[in-house]
Amino acid sequence: MKRTRSFLTCISPGPARGFCLSSYFFILIAFFLTASTLSSAQSAQDKRPLVVFVAGDHEYSGEQTLPLLAAELEKNYNIRTKVISSSPDQNSEENIPGLEVLREADLAVFFLRWRRLPKEQLAYIDEYLNSGKPVMGFRTSTHAFNYPKGHELEAWNAFGERAFGAPPGWGGKANHTHYGHESTTDVKVIEAAAKHPILRGVASDFHVASWLYKVLPAYPAAGASPLLMGKSVNPNTEKAIDNPVAWTWQNPAGARVFMTTLGHPEDFQVEAFQRLIINAIHWELGKNVPKKWKGKIDIQVPYRGIVSSK
Repeated sequence: MKRTRSFLTCISPGPARGFCLSSYFFILIAFFLTASTLSSAQSAQDKRPLVVFVAGDHEYSGEQTLPLLAAELEKNYNIRTKVISSSPDQNSEENIPGLEVLREADLAVFFLRWRRLPKEQLAYIDEYLNSGKPVMGFRTSTHAFNYPKGHELEAWNAFGERAFGAPPGWGGKANHTHYGHESTTDVKVIEAAAKHPILRGVASDFHVASWLYKVLPAYPAAGASPLLMGKSVNPNTEKAIDNPVAWTWQNPAGARVFMTTLGHPEDFQVEAFQRLIINAIHWELGKNVPKKWKGKIDIQVPYRGIVSSK
């Protein structure tokens, strides 16, 4: 009977042992190199657009809501996603690892609040903003950075204005503020914008948990097109006025912009808000806004508020 040399035979004592082990070693190396090459080739051939979500806020749990949104885009809308977050947790103001992926992004989505990133990490964001690729922002991204007065990177405190046509940081000359944590917001489609693709299928009026941000009278920036108007419910002042809560714009680099001052985690439970965001992502990517809605997304992230790191 013809005997077949087995792996066990090869590793047993004998003159052929070294040859067999070397053979298996090279076979394994060849296997892993082939697998790696195939993986890289498949990635290069993946023509789906890439949306990169950048999360880092103390209060609204963007590092939890954005991955659920990303999963929906992957599952139902043929869009690749990558989510990067402040590390080691949401309170880490000086580190968002992985920002280099912005070089591959077709759309960057920011949900930031009062970060102080090092110059090396900011360089990736600066490069992206100068690229003319589309940009999206949620809520506290109007005041994404908070460098101290006189700091060499202090100009980044006006990121909201540069990226989204929003007020240049919290407070300041624009008096960018809100109407109290006990308030909520009624949202209505602005009649003149009703036919905008982003508003396809979005309810004409809906309610959200976000307390209304004050951006008027100076913002959104000239040339912006407001889509939704917010009215504060139970505001902390009788002087509360209605303010835009979503708009499009073209930033100085010529990029398409969508900005919303909504983003409380409970807002993501509202189907009208979900559809608004899915539509806006398609519009920013230059894709047709879906005519058929895939259905409400299961997002159940509670409001955390600002808590200390464990």
